[in-house]
Amino acid sequence: MSVLIEARGLVKRYGARTVVRRVDLTVAPGEIVAVVGPNGAGKTTTLEMILGIRRPDGGRVTYRLGDPRRETGAQLQATPFFPHLTAAENLQLFAAFYGVRLSPARVAELLEGCGLAGAARTEAARLSGGQQKRLAIALALVHRPKVLFLDEPAAALDPRARREVRELIRRVAREGTAVVFTSHDMEEVGKLAHRVVFIIDGEVRAAGSPAELLARHGAPTLEDLYLRLTEGQEV
Repeated sequence: MSVLIEARGLVKRYGARTVVRRVDLTVAPGEIVAVVGPNGAGKTTTLEMILGIRRPDGGRVTYRLGDPRRETGAQLQATPFFPHLTAAENLQLFAAFYGVRLSPARVAELLEGCGLAGAARTEAARLSGGQQKRLAIALALVHRPKVLFLDEPAAALDPRARREVRELIRRVAREGTAVVFTSHDMEEVGKLAHRVVFIIDGEVRAAGSPAELLARHGAPTLEDLYLRLTEGQEV
């Protein structure tokens, strides 16, 4: 399997505290990878090091693609849109940050693909929570990245909106874009991820496909495995 991004032995320290300890992570085209673990386990910090937002104190990240700033897209914890611009205006503005000019047809394609075809002229602040999540993903796709990073993309959404986000992620992956996302929802992870990486106390404690992990650890569900791996941890 070809690999787009390979992280090996990533370490991050804040003073005397080590928050990420020799984490390995690879991402292949069209693959959906879930990174899971308790709050403060190092999930977001790991993604930020891979994206170049934070400098690792050890290890390396190898990009087997072009300019990683142009070949990766991200929707992190803070929703990035401008609330008083319309959905279409937000797309145009974010595309300009990447030096990309969006044609009206491309704007329509992005909005339709993210289930926002009827919201082009709606201010972002007036969109529902689910629509705002999908707009955030659309903004991360304006420059056609090869790898998409999503930090808890379905958090605080109702079941219908979660399904819409899940279907959007599947469609993006079918088109060949790799997707890496964090989540606390083990049912969602089991439905969506091709591979799951458990980061506990800054370390990878388990990794593999959902079926492989359940068989290897003798757990009936991913939630049971999560509870077993995080026993004694503050979650």
